[in-house]
Amino acid sequence: MAGMNELALTFNGDSAHAPPSHILEDLSDELAHRKIAGAPHSIYAEVWHAAYWQDVMLGRVHGRGTPSPEHNAMSFPDVAAGRAEAWADLCRRFLSGVDKAAAMADGDAQKLESVVLCPSPSNPTRSMTVREQLESFAAHNAYHLGRVVLLRQLLGSWPPPSGGLTW
Repeated sequence: MAGMNELALTFNGDSAHAPPSHILEDLSDELAHRKIAGAPHSIYAEVWHAAYWQDVMLGRVHGRGTPSPEHNAMSFPDVAAGRAEAWADLCRRFLSGVDKAAAMADGDAQKLESVVLCPSPSNPTRSMTVREQLESFAAHNAYHLGRVVLLRQLLGSWPPPSGGLTW
């Protein structure tokens, strides 16, 4: 990761927050699925949601014009989806996506300025550059990874073995 630009580091490096691989490490399937009173989602659901939107974003930057779901609730797992993918597999899928996003962010400057379409069922189709889509998604990841850290703290599972900010 040495030499990566700051946008790339926000996806999988040690930038504004601990690396996602650290945030997700050493969590059991049981802990990832555990619901906490007052929290709307489990750690599993937060990561599943981030991976869902990551797939949408990667589809868009690859020219597939992947639409947003009709309702936000569709971007969180239902009971069946929560059982269909093991926690370890979800982590691998999410971390693979952040690596792809980081490589894209650190890649061809001309590609970063190309325009992608962002269709939505409730709003007019927006367009933004690949860089803007990556910046938006980096912020989205940071938001949900921050929620994962808070849930881990509440579950007494922070910091992870590889370290994480504790202040």
